[in-house]
Amino acid sequence: MKYEVVKNYYDGEFTPSMGAETLEVVSPIDGNPLSKVSMSTIDELDAAVKSAKAASGGWANTPIKERVQVLFRYRYLLEQHSDELTELVSEENGKTITEARAEVEKSIELSEFACSMPQLAHGEVLEVSKGVECRTEHFPLGVVASIVPFNFPLMVPNWTMPNAVVLGNTMIMKPSELVPLSVVRMTELLKEAGLPDGVFNVINGGREIVEGICDHPDIEAVSFVGSTRVAKLVYKRATNSLKRCIALGGAKNHLFVLPDANPTMTANDVTASMSGCAGQRCMAASAMLAVGDVDPIIEGICERARKLVPGENLGSVISKEAKERIEGYISQAEKDGAKILVDGRGATVNGKEGGTYVGPTVIDHVTPDMSVATEEIFGPVISIMRTDTIEDAIKIENANPYGNASSVFTQSGGMARYIMEHASAGMIGVNIGVPVPREPFSFGGWNQSRFGANDITGKSSIEFWTKLKKTTTKWNPEAGINWMS
Repeated sequence: MKYEVVKNYYDGEFTPSMGAETLEVVSPIDGNPLSKVSMSTIDELDAAVKSAKAASGGWANTPIKERVQVLFRYRYLLEQHSDELTELVSEENGKTITEARAEVEKSIELSEFACSMPQLAHGEVLEVSKGVECRTEHFPLGVVASIVPFNFPLMVPNWTMPNAVVLGNTMIMKPSELVPLSVVRMTELLKEAGLPDGVFNVINGGREIVEGICDHPDIEAVSFVGSTRVAKLVYKRATNSLKRCIALGGAKNHLFVLPDANPTMTANDVTASMSGCAGQRCMAASAMLAVGDVDPIIEGICERARKLVPGENLGSVISKEAKERIEGYISQAEKDGAKILVDGRGATVNGKEGGTYVGPTVIDHVTPDMSVATEEIFGPVISIMRTDTIEDAIKIENANPYGNASSVFTQSGGMARYIMEHASAGMIGVNIGVPVPREPFSFGGWNQSRFGANDITGKSSIEFWTKLKKTTTKWNPEAGINWMS
């Protein structure tokens, strides 16, 4: 193995797990083993929570201006180690180097945003009556938990950790057992940055640990990013334990392509959206609504898709099981009568035959009832559904149960506004294939792409990671008595 066995982290130390079950961490690039990770026990989760709880009081009482200094140093270390982190993300997840570098750069941006919290989380004060003042202040929740997915092994942990920690919480993080190595390195950098022991803790494991986090009486809030099926379970279980919870699930993002769309920009952006990170992102374009005659744009998408070469400018999917599942969707679409314009099945890379690759796939004449039209594929696959009118296209988009993102490609401001108002999605793009908001704007969809209130990123994450205290004061007796006092 290239790396040491992955350990848990609490009380400021890496500790070997006592769990009996061990999984091999394999690089999807070539199938080579990287490390091993143990499925931790509930006792080990209890130890991590105990560590976080012991550190909670001191960290919460540290002024936010001092807490943020740790994040300044952490951000600097991310920058200093960006090449190393890029290689690590690519190695354990299968992204191209370019995509992995973008993930590291986004992690740096997220940490940089957290450093602005003293200017954002300062509360408010107002003289509401003569001599009477009302004040609001944000207080940390205490011990919080973050359960993160495989598709962004560094970025999603940095969605949650910087904001939650700067706002005075201590954290338990459970990485995906498929990609635990980036969180290990992140933990080392936090320690080097001077984060006090117990403020950030890592517990590895599977379902038992997720359920334990949801049930633990000393954990106040849980964030989750993953599939909709699991997001529902996590949200129900955590809230049943009276915890604050936000669980982000899957997606089926629809791109509306109108005849007046810029053909070059649209073909470029649609192809990049469906294939970036091998389609393993909840913001990937997976369904295209071709309104009217857009055949030249579809031809452009196919032309660009054929230039994507697995192992060169297209990364691998996470596992053999994922490859089989994605290719199964393509085969089923073909059986159902759809037309495969670009076929990515059976992709291999010379010298990396153990890797798990799916080539770019463009499927035309998909009907709304096909599985490739309704289910999240999570691979470099786009399903094209043709409609005559924008109203019919809206009906298809609105009928899907998800609601993460939707985009429209057009040169008409009126049509763009119509889609913005009628698409049932939390994030909308106009001539943008991946409409991810940048900080300080938060990430989050609608419908079954999201369960819970508030956000875990951006400015609105302050409301999730803190509780609000309201204080009303009157010091001057001459103010008299009114209805307020």
